[in-house]
Amino acid sequence: MKRISIIGSGFAGLAAARNLRQAEPKAEITLIAPKAEFTYLPGTIWIPPKLREPDELKIRLDKFLHRMKIEHYPASVTGLEDGGRTVITDRDPITNEGLIICCGGRFIKKLPGIEHTITPCDGIPAATMIRDRIAQMHSGTIAMGFSGNPKEPSAMRGGPMFEFLFGIDRMLQLDGRRKNFKLVFFTPAPSPGNRLGPKAVAGLLTEMHKRGIETHLGHKIKGFTENSVQTEGGEFESHLTLFMPGITGNEWFDNTDLPRSEGGLIRADQECRVEGMERVYVAGDAGSFPGPDWMPKQAHMAELQAEAAVTNLLSELRGEEPKKQFRVELVCIVDALSSGMLVARTPKYNLVLPNMRLFHWLKRLFEWWYLRRYR
Repeated sequence: MKRISIIGSGFAGLAAARNLRQAEPKAEITLIAPKAEFTYLPGTIWIPPKLREPDELKIRLDKFLHRMKIEHYPASVTGLEDGGRTVITDRDPITNEGLIICCGGRFIKKLPGIEHTITPCDGIPAATMIRDRIAQMHSGTIAMGFSGNPKEPSAMRGGPMFEFLFGIDRMLQLDGRRKNFKLVFFTPAPSPGNRLGPKAVAGLLTEMHKRGIETHLGHKIKGFTENSVQTEGGEFESHLTLFMPGITGNEWFDNTDLPRSEGGLIRADQECRVEGMERVYVAGDAGSFPGPDWMPKQAHMAELQAEAAVTNLLSELRGEEPKKQFRVELVCIVDALSSGMLVARTPKYNLVLPNMRLFHWLKRLFEWWYLRRYR
């Protein structure tokens, strides 16, 4: 019986668990995470307009884990030993014959005054804070933007910021309050959303212009104050700032021999193998992978990597050479509360379809379809 540990209960971790159980009905699988709970982060964009309540996006995993015959070990990981065969936690250590790391990354919060901002992808509490802050405002400037990890170009998550931007704009329109607010979008990149493709960049900027959203692009961010955003291109007023920093590795990586990229993530190959380690794999935001500069940090990509990691780990456990490479693919609907723009990109094509009500409802349908397997 194979003993396999998975670290993390996010998109990559649960995809790894599903694929493992399907491929190996008798394997002993342990999921290491503080709680047997999954947060559907894509749905947090709908918390400020009250299209979703926080509890709707927190899914207990007890039934899913019971069905899958997967043991949940409630602990936080603090390190690795024995080349990955032992996972050190804040409880007892866990041993394994194979390991898949799906713990995600952490946001780089080093800019001066960043405590005055809200990072939307910090989860449900952050989205709830955004909802409550906007509800208390009668007028003012709301600034929304993102940056990356300068040492890891792919380690950024800009897509959700466009959704918060367009969603909040639409929410204020529906409330009859939009005329009382100035919305400003900012980023150091001169072409925001470039990884979505040139057509998407043009579409996003056109949409901002149509909605009367001001832009502050191409200037390095220096810091924040309680009422402003400071960049090398000048300072502008902001009464509420939503900011998504770049991503780096978790602190516990420092207590391991895991190979790290310059940006602090775990170095892996296109088979998701952690470089220089046996039967240790990584999927999702925690990893630094070879690929095109537009390769996204998103749930869909994390699941594709998890699928490859499972296939290759099982090959390695059988004494075979891992050969399955993950597919590089970007697929998303940039939602705007009552409509959405579909974007898809592969090495061969880039598809961008304009804002339509259909795509908003498709995104909601996908949420229902995705979550039903865990409920």
